[in-house]
Amino acid sequence: MKTEQTFKTKTGFCHILTDKIVLTRDGIVGNVAELTNGKSIYRTLAIYGVFAIFMLYYAYQSFVNQEWFWTIMFGGIGIYLIYNVIKSSNYSATPIIERNKIKNVEFKPAKKFLTRSYFKVDFEQIDGKIKSRLIMLPGSMNNGTDETEKALEIMKSEGLIKK
Repeated sequence: MKTEQTFKTKTGFCHILTDKIVLTRDGIVGNVAELTNGKSIYRTLAIYGVFAIFMLYYAYQSFVNQEWFWTIMFGGIGIYLIYNVIKSSNYSATPIIERNKIKNVEFKPAKKFLTRSYFKVDFEQIDGKIKSRLIMLPGSMNNGTDETEKALEIMKSEGLIKK
């Protein structure tokens, strides 16, 4: 029987067990993430939604005053935020994922100087809905390349990624 395998994430650790994946948070970054998100992503999405409404309101005010630059700027930001809120509503912040409920695990490599590497885990919730959980890996300032390679090797050895 295999033992638990662990790798670092952006806000803590990911523990790959024989029957489930457990995400734990540690340190200051993990505590801040716990305060802002908790176990649900909807609080964060609500904040972005409110901010998007303000942006669209300011775009409308700028349109009425015929300030075209600000109309386009605020309108573009508002539409972008609404698009991302809709896109992100299918994500979950659950810390425990049962392995028998996992449908797919996808690795997304980092884009240099722009994004972090992450795993996208598609799984079935208790109510039967398919949700996605992003497992963000450490960035370049935190030994990200080595940790990403370690995490990818663990996911492959556990049979979660087929490549």
